Amino acid sequence: MAIILDFEKPIVEIEKKIEELKKMSAESGIDYSKQIDSFMEMAEAHKEQLYGGLTPAQKLQIARHPERPNFLDFVDGICTDFIELHGDRQGMDDRAIIGGLAKLNGRTVMIIGTMKGKSTKENLEYNFGMPQPQGYRKALRLMKHADKFNMPIITLIDTPGAYPGISAEETGQGVAIATNLRDMAKLKVPVIAIITGEGCSGGALGLAVADRVYLLEHAYYTVISPEGCASILWRDAAKAPEAAEALKITAPDLLKFGIIDGAIKEPVGGAHHDYALMCEEMKSTIEKALDELSLLSPEELKTHRYEKFRKMGKYIEG
Repeated sequence: MAIILDFEKPIVEIEKKIEELKKMSAESGIDYSKQIDSFMEMAEAHKEQLYGGLTPAQKLQIARHPERPNFLDFVDGICTDFIELHGDRQGMDDRAIIGGLAKLNGRTVMIIGTMKGKSTKENLEYNFGMPQPQGYRKALRLMKHADKFNMPIITLIDTPGAYPGISAEETGQGVAIATNLRDMAKLKVPVIAIITGEGCSGGALGLAVADRVYLLEHAYYTVISPEGCASILWRDAAKAPEAAEALKITAPDLLKFGIIDGAIKEPVGGAHHDYALMCEEMKSTIEKALDELSLLSPEELKTHRYEKFRKMGKYIEG
């Protein structure tokens, strides 16, 4: 059974009415086509108005939708011949980050991303998309392999943040993320990062030091979750909608601030409504970016990437 978000219920009611009329028409033989067409027009108009004007809090709900495509769904839709590579070469293999070699229209790439499950069992396997240090070490190992053999790198990010538990701190969470930030800046091959759902804090940034950073239309990218921000500022996580508004975490604001390079349009209602169409949009964006970045020399890539991140953030000197 499909999961319906609260703000989507008016549309669902209209769609139910359409199905009822179709059933009545089939059973009675009475032609209800005019009424059905009228309700369908009403539903489309309502969808266009609703999804074209979502608040940050509503986009937050779509970004976290349990049926949203995860890393392996995107890999299946974008690439062929995916071969997963395991391990951080220190005896561990974090399932919250998956990566490997793949073909993108004949071009060999290294594709790496955070992984979420769609059931309790899967989420336990993937630690709810929260990587531990060994995950970041594995990701960096694969990036260096791609750098050595001149393969572009694609990262897909959907994480509520790096795992904050004691085990992660004991095994060097901060160092692992910081090392990724430093070494990703030095890569000599094109790097493209796409935030596909949640992009929270250093956990997301540890895979996002890229030449091009894109955000899916209803995804978000932030230094802290709205709930965490609300708990700090107001001592009340229920004020997350206000925090989401203030944090400027959605594509229009992030584009304006120069944090991302573009937004990728989602199917009406969100990526979970049409996996194939979402993958098609992502693939087109990736291929265009790779074509442009392939014209730059390794030194130009490093210089532009460094300058891109140095420009982020605004401040006023007193």
